[in-house]
Amino acid sequence: MTISRIDCDRTADLNRRTWLKAAGLAALLGLAACSTVSLPTGQGAGVSSSATGTLASLRVTAGLGPLVPDTQLEQAALQQAGYMARRENMSHTTGWGKDFASRMRDNGVHGAAAENIAAGRFDQQKLFDIWMHSQGHRRNMLDPDFSRFGLAYVRDGRDPNLRYWSLVLGK
Repeated sequence: MTISRIDCDRTADLNRRTWLKAAGLAALLGLAACSTVSLPTGQGAGVSSSATGTLASLRVTAGLGPLVPDTQLEQAALQQAGYMARRENMSHTTGWGKDFASRMRDNGVHGAAAENIAAGRFDQQKLFDIWMHSQGHRRNMLDPDFSRFGLAYVRDGRDPNLRYWSLVLGK
């Protein structure tokens, strides 16, 4: 191989690396721009404490003890609410293939657990009214095996009145 051939190969290699770096940077900037179009806002972290009384009164009418707010379950609820708000879609799974059970494991939640989700332009009181009039959601909230809960919401980025809610219940 001659000297001129070696210099040419190095130049081509440097040009290829420079081009790949530029393409990667452009892709990242493009993704960043897309993600800022409709970011969820106003995470409803900390709303578990405000729901304690509502859940206690619903459970006492069924002869059950109250549920205790749990930060671990609230974090799991907030993650799901945020996922749904970003996707603008109610779902118990995520786009990364995570189902409810794997999300609970990832959040350190062990044992029986359940999740209620909702989306709408309503407050917390209306939310619980809707869930109590749904057989599956009602069953989750009145399950005697559960003693803890976490509730959270995330607002839609384009419509601040639209909230994506998640309630996670556990032992």
